[in-house]
Amino acid sequence: MPKLRTIVFFLLIGGLIWFFYEDDYKQGGLTGVWYEMKDDFSNLKDNGQISSTINNLRFELENFFDSVTDDQSDLPPSPNIESPDLTKPSEQSFSIHNIEINDSKSEVENILNDSKRSSLNEYGVDWFTYHDHYQNFVMVAYNDDNEVAGLYTNQDLISSNIDITLENDKNDVREALGEPLDSIKKGFVKYRINDNDEQDTYLIDDNYVTFFYDIHQEDTVSAIQIIAERLENQKDDYFASPGNTLAEGLEYQLYDLTNAARVKFEEPILEWHDASKVTAQNHSEDMAENNYFGHTNLDGQSPFDRLEDDDITFRMAGENLAAGQPSSIYAHQGLMNSKGHRENILNSDFRLMSVGVAFQEDGQPFYTETYLTQ
Repeated sequence: MPKLRTIVFFLLIGGLIWFFYEDDYKQGGLTGVWYEMKDDFSNLKDNGQISSTINNLRFELENFFDSVTDDQSDLPPSPNIESPDLTKPSEQSFSIHNIEINDSKSEVENILNDSKRSSLNEYGVDWFTYHDHYQNFVMVAYNDDNEVAGLYTNQDLISSNIDITLENDKNDVREALGEPLDSIKKGFVKYRINDNDEQDTYLIDDNYVTFFYDIHQEDTVSAIQIIAERLENQKDDYFASPGNTLAEGLEYQLYDLTNAARVKFEEPILEWHDASKVTAQNHSEDMAENNYFGHTNLDGQSPFDRLEDDDITFRMAGENLAAGQPSSIYAHQGLMNSKGHRENILNSDFRLMSVGVAFQEDGQPFYTETYLTQ
């Protein structure tokens, strides 16, 4: 397949040369074409914007070739993990994987075994991730008494006494539960929530229950987060206090959330890529420090330019950006509802991923996700 890619590439180049230099060939033959091309390229290389555009075009062509020629036969098939039998919750209105708020950590790990990862979240406690090859994916947070204080899943693991599952949509949720909250109070400040209709939050059983909707699948429920009211009240402001440990936590949470989404849509799991993590981190820091948001930085560099400058080799690449969401979960769910970002998250041809997070002084996070195939 690489041979076919090379042949097609040179045919395209030959066609473009003929299109632009046909008259020069007729007037001066190959020598005339050569000197005219030298003059043109000398002018182009001094124009940074044009040079960047050409690089972007080249990488887009390579991405296209990879999408039609990449051989996935070497990928091991994902194992078929059995789904659990779900029972209705006994103490709460909702449970995830038969786990409820206030259950003990020992009870959870009798059901889910040991966690795959623990990482600091915006509430000042860890998210523990439980899954089997990212199937039956659950995130659990515990309080100081090792009781469940937070739950999340984006897979078909929800059970409730009002029969809300991933098969229901926004209208079903609102019919069952009424109008969602429009704000959460922190001290003397009310923070608006649910201002974009992509999620609804309710206070149920002394828990903040948030339903995330998939706008690309007719507003069906795509995920659920349950946070105990007392855990939410531990968080004084909308954004958490920034720090390196929190940044690393948000990074690995986004990586796990991405793979859980890919498995849900039957796409291969991505491996973590340390080298490009530096590139992602630097871009997040640049955006946070210089107060801008965009794939092209203030030096006019594209994501591809930045990867090349860091000596990252790749056949295809993509980048997702988010800013302003207080958590990895909100950032991920927002990216899943953005068409271009969703395409990167679920792209069958990507093999590697890294994430870099940086904060502004007020704690607002900037997220950069890098996707690669080498």
